[in-house]
Amino acid sequence: MRKLSFPHPMIIMLAFVMLATLLTYLIPAGQFERMFDDNTGREVVIQGSYRTIESNPVGLEKTALSIPEGIIEGVEVVVLILIIGGAFYVVEKTGAFQSGLEALIHKFSNARGFLLSMVGILFATAGTLNGLQEEIIAMVPLLLILSAKIGFSKKSIVGLCLGSALIGGAFGPTNPFSVIIAQKVAEVPVFSGGIYRMVFFIISLAFWIFYMIRHGKAKEETSGLEVKESIPQKISKPHVVILWLVAITFGIMIYGLSNWNWDYNEMSAIFFVMGLAAGIIGSLGINGTAKAYSEGFAELVFAGIIVGLARSIYLVLEEGQIIDTIIYGLFTPLEDLPLALSALGMMLSQALLHIPVPSTSGQAVLTMPLLTPIADLIGMSRQVVVLAYQYGAGIMDMVTPSNGGLMAILAAAGVSYKEWIAFAWRPILVVFGIAGLSVVAGIFIL
Repeated sequence: MRKLSFPHPMIIMLAFVMLATLLTYLIPAGQFERMFDDNTGREVVIQGSYRTIESNPVGLEKTALSIPEGIIEGVEVVVLILIIGGAFYVVEKTGAFQSGLEALIHKFSNARGFLLSMVGILFATAGTLNGLQEEIIAMVPLLLILSAKIGFSKKSIVGLCLGSALIGGAFGPTNPFSVIIAQKVAEVPVFSGGIYRMVFFIISLAFWIFYMIRHGKAKEETSGLEVKESIPQKISKPHVVILWLVAITFGIMIYGLSNWNWDYNEMSAIFFVMGLAAGIIGSLGINGTAKAYSEGFAELVFAGIIVGLARSIYLVLEEGQIIDTIIYGLFTPLEDLPLALSALGMMLSQALLHIPVPSTSGQAVLTMPLLTPIADLIGMSRQVVVLAYQYGAGIMDMVTPSNGGLMAILAAAGVSYKEWIAFAWRPILVVFGIAGLSVVAGIFIL
């Protein structure tokens, strides 16, 4: 008998498109009245204005058309994903990231705790700036050498690096693939609530790094690599320039979004230039840089398609005019609940939804249009809704088997999924607890 396997993410997304189509036949069409709010400068729903309208079920032809239409409507996000992915693939090909990590290892080889803390902070910073995850796959051999040199277990080095990066992406204020997209879709000012996020980011990261270091001593486990003493190498000047170029690019992006009204296209442009410059500085040459870019594009094409498919789901629901009905159905049970329970329920729902929808960007595009009107109706800050999404989807990346990056990194490190869950479930629950505290506190602060 053939063993059943977990469905491919594309099959899952297409199934959701078909489910959305079916729902247009089952759920009555309806709509809220909306009005322009001078204080916020956006349209908000009018409480108690929901009414049913004539049903408009979506046919198979329109469902099929929603696939390319969804990708086209989300093209700015898709292009941003491809260009940022390509640019960082170029930087990785220059060896700058690996060189920087090697220099760090050599410099602090006799200060184990400090070194590991610095590594965790480095990966967390990359996570909060760029949603670092799949890029870690290429670094696994180097990380295994590091773990073997200092007697650190393979599970713990994966936890320290991947876990810190995912915490950075889940808690940080600048991840372009999650919080920035969610804030834009929810019509919340980009980077708003940044200081609040940073507080809980620091708390969760400090706990995570402490736990990994405390429980990271290798027992019978080894990396499986023969470790040879090497002469410490100074990081080359081109690599220093490239790493500074990456840092400056992020600085310009943050300033542009905050002060120059930048959008997706401006971010794509600056990262495209960064990738070209990094390739030339890193001696890849013009053709080598172009080849690395194309390979980076290929790595993230599927991620872009997932974002488009998520948009297709929304287009089908919109065409069938059942979005407001779904919002009304979700609002009804929340109406008499305390805001804290409603917010925690949203975070839990986002975590569960991330199993069949492993794309954080796609999940933001899918859920924010549905949940932000609920927040308006029950008097909850839209910022809290973004937090609930950011924490639920981001932390769930540590455990969901539909996360290809997680599974690939575990395989490269020789750690089974079962071993990973047995090791990481306790600290992950604590991190979820910190996230829950942040969501509840945000009701009163944000």
